[in-house]
Amino acid sequence: MAILHDMHELSVTEAAQRGVAGLVADAEGGTDLVVTRRHEPVAVVVSIGRLRDLEEAASDLRDLALVLARMGTDSGRRTSFDDVLAAFGQTRESLASLPEEQ
Repeated sequence: MAILHDMHELSVTEAAQRGVAGLVADAEGGTDLVVTRRHEPVAVVVSIGRLRDLEEAASDLRDLALVLARMGTDSGRRTSFDDVLAAFGQTRESLASLPEEQ
């Protein structure tokens, strides 16, 4: 899976010549623009829809990493909620007496 699709590379100078309106039009049209300085990527211009897709993919990857880490370290032993509360010096009653957040 490619992170950027229909990618076009242009220098900072070329981007400045195109202007913001030109860069935005390309991004809206589905072109991911990689802006470079001395042939090194320094910025990317993408549509808001593409940004949302990338953020969703990042979230999915974090979830997957968590699941894989849990699978790899699961001993099968479970800790009760009451034991966890006790480890922090709390009880169900002490939690119930906390004020509600608005």
